[in-house]
Amino acid sequence: MFKTIRNAWSIPDVRKKILFTLLILAIYRIGCVIPVPFVDIASLASSSFLTSGNTVFAYLNTLSGGAFGNATIFAMGITPYINSSIIMQLLCVAIPALERLSKEGEDGRKKIATMTRYLTVILGLIQGTAYFFYLKGYNFLEYKTGFSVWFAAFVIILSFTAGTALMMWLGEQINNKGIGNGISMLLFAGIIARLPSTIYYMFPVQKSTASMSYWYLAQQGQWKYYILVPVFIILFLAMVWIITFMQDAERRIPVQYAKRVVGRKMYGGQSSHLPIKVALGGVMPVIFASSILSIPGTIAMFLNLEEGSFWYGFFNAFNPNGWLYLTLSFLLILAFAYFYTTIQYNPVEMANNLKQNNGTIPGIRPGSPTADFIKKILSRITLIGALFLAVIYLVPSIYTAAAGLTNLSMGGTSIIIVVGVALETVKQLESQLMMRHYRGFLD
Repeated sequence: MFKTIRNAWSIPDVRKKILFTLLILAIYRIGCVIPVPFVDIASLASSSFLTSGNTVFAYLNTLSGGAFGNATIFAMGITPYINSSIIMQLLCVAIPALERLSKEGEDGRKKIATMTRYLTVILGLIQGTAYFFYLKGYNFLEYKTGFSVWFAAFVIILSFTAGTALMMWLGEQINNKGIGNGISMLLFAGIIARLPSTIYYMFPVQKSTASMSYWYLAQQGQWKYYILVPVFIILFLAMVWIITFMQDAERRIPVQYAKRVVGRKMYGGQSSHLPIKVALGGVMPVIFASSILSIPGTIAMFLNLEEGSFWYGFFNAFNPNGWLYLTLSFLLILAFAYFYTTIQYNPVEMANNLKQNNGTIPGIRPGSPTADFIKKILSRITLIGALFLAVIYLVPSIYTAAAGLTNLSMGGTSIIIVVGVALETVKQLESQLMMRHYRGFLD
């Protein structure tokens, strides 16, 4: 990877793309620390509602790199765009007109991209409005009565919505002029921004704050941290290796193309394969499962529950360290992995494409038997990929809960996103290098 980056830096065109991407990421991080007007940032920072517990707010705060918890102009993060993209994908499957539009080539994709942008702004407006009423309900605003409140509402909601649109634009600029997928790069930057806080709690940064670190606690007699923290680091590195291996793993279905004569030329007759990646859904099943399981914690945050009551026990059962939460996470990841694969891959369409190109799978008849065979392979591959996601997601949570390690922000979801985006970016750099160093068939 480092050799690829060094070689890419030596090429002026690629170096410009890298510098442009870094510039956009710097602008994004600057926007993540600029608070919106009329919000009492000091009171908000001292609150634990947005930064702890199993709530939608804590989830959004993690994905935004802490911008949500500080009510900055980029507080909404890229979640409105992600949700908009998912909604449009589902609508393209459910609505025949949109499905036909998605198959019309570049023009159809541009129209769907425009719809996705409009929907992103609408979702950002809704999410920003909900966040404003949360800030107002918990007295985090500088103005609490009179016309000033409504003026503050207009400015705050407009700032959140404009920040959502600006983030979407920054991501598209990376797609057009930079390296990597723009939205993924912004998400990557937000998660990486929280990595120093994890290192801060492992090792003392300075003597005055050493009492906050696990290293200091180990020196004070809690010897378990001498073992637990190194094991966590080893576990983290092992997970990075596993994710790297699984990201490139694929099942290759052999395909044989029949010979055909077109005019005076003969085409086909070669053997190929149909690659199916093991991690078909990427991190999306984990994001879906985390979003749904954060709903009970969010509801409980707004309720005044008495300890010992039925509803207190009910909502407490969804504690992230509890067995019920972990079990439901495992099951939901499996379910959403199959759901996401179903909307992304159509075995019948894949079989028809093979048939139209005179391609057959050895030992399988064209048509319906080929579609059934591909469906069977997809089902098995999806199960393996879903189990991989579930293990990567649950192992850090189980370990940190059992070891009593808190304040470690790099969970399974964050690790999958960071490693996946890093691998995707390196592959794009390699493709850029290959285009500029192609020697031809005679060299």
